Amino acid sequence: MVSPKPLKLDIPKDTSLPETAYAFLSELISEFPQFNFIISSRFKWKYPKSIYIDAKTPTPPLYFYLQTLHELGHALSNHKDYKTDVRRLKMESEAWERARELIKTHENWTKTYDITYNEDFVEEQLDSYRDWLHQRSKCKICGLTRFQKKSGKWLCPKCDLIDNRS
Repeated sequence: MVSPKPLKLDIPKDTSLPETAYAFLSELISEFPQFNFIISSRFKWKYPKSIYIDAKTPTPPLYFYLQTLHELGHALSNHKDYKTDVRRLKMESEAWERARELIKTHENWTKTYDITYNEDFVEEQLDSYRDWLHQRSKCKICGLTRFQKKSGKWLCPKCDLIDNRS
């Protein structure tokens, strides 16, 4: 039998991670060994198993925990890619719901790390995607709201469908 790899999380010296965050990440690494937790300059999920953790940007500990759990939510939901922007927004919502479920099923995190699901913070994060989607949906020529086909291509009802009739 192969012995398990020792838990190791290399944190560069220029991070702002407090000891409790390090302990939290160590706990996640232990519970979810199928994923790679990588210190980075931003939070992100990269299919099939890499969770990037922003350990350089000072942030309140709760937000650090929530964003980490959100990326883990992507991983546990097996999010791979998306063709439409609405699908991306759906995936973001699913990842936040997964984070909520993780907090509910790990009551010890509330006591140990003071982790609670902060609805306002989550809605702010989702609003950034909603705003992004709204901007992308506006036609750059006439300003009307465009629609996105299943292929991911955006079409303007005026510029692409009416004005370009043959």
